[in-house]
Amino acid sequence: MRKLKLQMQISADGYAAGPAGELDWLVWDWDETLKAHVSKQTENVDCILLGRKLADGFIPHWQSLQENPDTADAFSDKMVNTPKIVFSASTNPGDWKNTMVISSDAETFIRQLKSQPGKDIIVYGGCSFVSSLIDSGLIDEFHLYMNPVAISKGLSVFRKSSENIQLRLTQSISFSSGIVLLQYEPK
Repeated sequence: MRKLKLQMQISADGYAAGPAGELDWLVWDWDETLKAHVSKQTENVDCILLGRKLADGFIPHWQSLQENPDTADAFSDKMVNTPKIVFSASTNPGDWKNTMVISSDAETFIRQLKSQPGKDIIVYGGCSFVSSLIDSGLIDEFHLYMNPVAISKGLSVFRKSSENIQLRLTQSISFSSGIVLLQYEPK
């Protein structure tokens, strides 16, 4: 069975975005070690899942990087060329490359997707979408990149759960930027 991996940046106090979805607190001075780690994490991935709100910025961002000779690299190619599934009842993919929009029940669709042959699946967000996947028990690995900043209030992907979610730490790595990877699996 394919694994569904969550890769998300979080603040030191556990938020994935500011109260209105702000991401201006993210640390972007990534060294080559962190870039290589994130690239390696996506090697065994052949499908990207996104909620509508994140897809609106994520897909055009990576396409513009890939189309610009000064910014195109293997990672932008991976983000553009990997099939993406956006869960939305209202989004039209327009000129989004390798993207399919699904308006049906996400939980049922993802359970079927995980049971099909293929490589692992990765989800990047957004917060509401990821929160529903966590609540449904669909995430197999949590790759949380904790940024060295506390934002005091914001959006959490763990906000919907009505019970404790027990996790087992499988890896932690600190990077020169101050970002720390916390990798967990559900117990």
